[in-house]
Amino acid sequence: MVFSSIIFLFCFLPVTLGIYFLLGRRGQNAWLLLASLVFYAWGEVFYVAVMLASIAANYAVGVLIAAFRGGRWARLILGIGIAADLAILVFFKYSAFLAENLSFLMSPILGRTAAGIDPGHLPLGISFFTFQSMSYIIDVYRGAAPAQRNPMNIGLYIALFPQLIAGPIVRYHDLARQIVSRRVRLADFAAGVERFVFGLGKKVLIANNAGAIADPIFAVSTGDLTAPVAWLGIVCYTIQIYFDFSGYSDMAIGLGRMFGFRFLENFNYPYVSRSMRGFWRRWHISLSTWFRDYLYIPLGGSRKGPLRTYANLATVFFLVGLWHGASWNFVVWGLFHGTFLVLERLGFGSVLERCWRPIRHGYVLAVVMSGWVFFRAETLSGALGYLEAMMGLTAGDALRYPLEAYLDRQAWGVVLCGAVFATPVFPAVRGWMQRLGENAGGVAGVMPRCAAAVLENAAFVLLLAGSILYLAAGSYNPFIYFRF
Repeated sequence: MVFSSIIFLFCFLPVTLGIYFLLGRRGQNAWLLLASLVFYAWGEVFYVAVMLASIAANYAVGVLIAAFRGGRWARLILGIGIAADLAILVFFKYSAFLAENLSFLMSPILGRTAAGIDPGHLPLGISFFTFQSMSYIIDVYRGAAPAQRNPMNIGLYIALFPQLIAGPIVRYHDLARQIVSRRVRLADFAAGVERFVFGLGKKVLIANNAGAIADPIFAVSTGDLTAPVAWLGIVCYTIQIYFDFSGYSDMAIGLGRMFGFRFLENFNYPYVSRSMRGFWRRWHISLSTWFRDYLYIPLGGSRKGPLRTYANLATVFFLVGLWHGASWNFVVWGLFHGTFLVLERLGFGSVLERCWRPIRHGYVLAVVMSGWVFFRAETLSGALGYLEAMMGLTAGDALRYPLEAYLDRQAWGVVLCGAVFATPVFPAVRGWMQRLGENAGGVAGVMPRCAAAVLENAAFVLLLAGSILYLAAGSYNPFIYFRF
């Protein structure tokens, strides 16, 4: 089950909210945990057992760490807990990838290629809830949060459905107090509904339509792509992945708000960045800060000299890439970003700061879109071939795959909307109208504030109605996180 589905919007969510608010405070966590497990089991019937095992194991590890706090036994127990969490992730997500590469390395010795392992089924959201599990036991070990004595509360933290299958990655010390004590005020609930609807609109109306253009282009043999068609494909994918991912994060944050939880922001208009360092402060913030706090800083961060800093960055971004999927494409994507972060630290960042602002924006977009080719392509050779097509190095077949076949009025609308709403234009207009009202004061100041409220409510209604109509029509609605 996904948020952008009719059954979630008109069945699961209303029933879950209705019963949640009918129950007393003591019963709300139990109901929310049950609803979260049902949500996950809807598409992962058998693999909900994996999540329950993870909950039980991390609960036990947290209690044992607290019992032996400050001693070497606590460190040993933490190591066992982290190893167990990573073992689950490696078994389900990376075993086939590791076996394939080991077979390739051993083939000269064996004289033949060993039989591979069937990749099998990847439990949805396993990367997200595994990282959250590790966050819990690390926070308990560090003393950043107390060990939870109620297993149901740990279960709720790990399985909480708003952020279960597509993030953001919520760290335990940010949520510990909210799990045991929270209130839902009418204003918070209304803000949550608004945030959810805006996220739904981003996903359904922009990301899905951009994907409907990008996917057929990426399905074409790279040798047949002309440069204009290849560029249209990557531009549309750049729009799709941002509005899809940030839309899901908006929906998760909005849903959490409806139930009294406050999740941290996960995206902050990353495409307006003027450096790759700035991009990673704005893109998938929960993941980048997780790696910063639980890996980069413990490795030494930037405190042990330049060479160690660059090695730490390379290590982190190698793992950031691998976290996204068991494929060398993702590894290359991660190292590609890590390379530019190192170059900016080596001095290119200082040069960049002296450049004209549009050049800095153009540099970030060029790097990001080139990287998305590796992220989207199925194979490494396919990614390299696509980059060749973008540079006009392939023959291309303009007769079979003309630009006009993909770039119609709807495509122009999607690209334009994506380009505009990937910038903070809406908050800027709303802020400008509010300031106009405050500066005018009195009766004259009421008009701009009323106009802002009318425009916001109109946008809310149009987004909700448009999203429901789109989904009811059974239109293109991919779920792109199945590999995560």
